[in-house]
Amino acid sequence: MGTDTAGEGWAALGDPTRRAIVAALAERPRAVGELADALPVTRPAVSLALKVLKDAGLVSDRAAGTRRIYRLNPTALAALRDQLDTYWSRALAGYQDAVAPPDATDPAGAAGAGGEQDVTETSGQERP
Repeated sequence: MGTDTAGEGWAALGDPTRRAIVAALAERPRAVGELADALPVTRPAVSLALKVLKDAGLVSDRAAGTRRIYRLNPTALAALRDQLDTYWSRALAGYQDAVAPPDATDPAGAAGAGGEQDVTETSGQERP
């Protein structure tokens, strides 16, 4: 599943009915009638949702007599998961960078504006 196809996969999952179908297919492969019986939508609505999911590469089907049995495409779902893992890793790294204490070797974190120690002379003597 390439980048364009991954975008289609995310878009296909934007609909609650399609997400419910994916959840049902995660349990086991099913026919359109089984899916329609388990969902509060019509059989034609399930067929349309399956077409969108199939066009996005998230499900595949096979003929079983007069029925079509739909199943999840594990390769496509793995690609979406990999993409989500990448987003999560980047977000976590950004958070860690944001909350990390200043580095002691960082000039901005050292004493004084330029990294020098602020010393004021009084009567020829330096203050500690």
